Amino acid sequence: MTQKQRIDAFVALGKLLASDQEKINRILQQASFKNPWYTVENTRKQFQALSSNLTAEKLMEWVAPYPTTETDQVVGLILAGNIPLVGFQDILSVLIAGFSAQIKLSSDDAGLTTFVLHELIEIEPAFAEKIQIVDRLQQYDLIIATGSNNSSRYFDYYFGKKPNIIRKNRNSIAILTGTESPEQLKALGFDIFDYFGLGCRSVSKLYVPRHYDFHTFFEAIEDFSTVKEHHKYTNNYDYNKSIYLINGEKHFDNGFMLLKEDTGFASPLATVFYEEYDQIHEVVLQLEAQADKIQCIVSEATIETSISTFPLGGSQCPSLTDYADGVDVMAFLSEKK
Repeated sequence: MTQKQRIDAFVALGKLLASDQEKINRILQQASFKNPWYTVENTRKQFQALSSNLTAEKLMEWVAPYPTTETDQVVGLILAGNIPLVGFQDILSVLIAGFSAQIKLSSDDAGLTTFVLHELIEIEPAFAEKIQIVDRLQQYDLIIATGSNNSSRYFDYYFGKKPNIIRKNRNSIAILTGTESPEQLKALGFDIFDYFGLGCRSVSKLYVPRHYDFHTFFEAIEDFSTVKEHHKYTNNYDYNKSIYLINGEKHFDNGFMLLKEDTGFASPLATVFYEEYDQIHEVVLQLEAQADKIQCIVSEATIETSISTFPLGGSQCPSLTDYADGVDVMAFLSEKK
């Protein structure tokens, strides 16, 4: 395959994902039954987000700096399943760069990746020789593995001798100044509640000015109260609320989300941690020192940081160059050709 053939195939795939075809609606329904976290709304949102990047213009601009030739090398991919098609960017990078992909799916995948790859092969049959879904990786040349802090140690032990990208837990942060409009705070709701807060780009921690009044924030995100209609989300909300009440821990409760003062980044589901600050530059210095734990920052403030930063509402819409953990996958692959 030429690079143009590969790009054309993904452009066609993007159009399919954005469509309202019966097979798209069917896979959305099936996935929601297999994995209740993959609601039709959330999976469709992911399909639309992926499709928005799969245009000829964006793909050509993205691949322009890298070699165009194919290679016989195989990249082993261990994919996560915390949100729908969370591993698609890795698959896209590997295939568009001309490598073969040997893919170990998450048990939570609910058939979505298999469906998308089947459709890609229908569009461009030459991809059939470049894609393999396996239960166990073997005979691969490079590895890209995504998991938790615990699983990363396992990955390091078994795959560390091969060229690799091994990802750990990361969380996303919001820095508020107290001057945000209700519309901007509502946009922050998408950063928090999209995919029920299960993604590494989901905001799990707020930094707010000292004595910040959360009343305006709670009013602005009221439209997201529908998350409590999801039984799994509600179970987590009720459980965490009971723990905080029993332990007498200070927290705020708006009926569908808990805010708890905490220095950590990784808050429990249905809970967002917060921390007060006096000077915003002190927050930025603190975050820079822990950059390896942070996926991205959302803020309307002008801040200087090496961490990927988006306006409020922008964390869940990464571009092709917004790589997980800030590691340029295309550059990594190109160096190994």
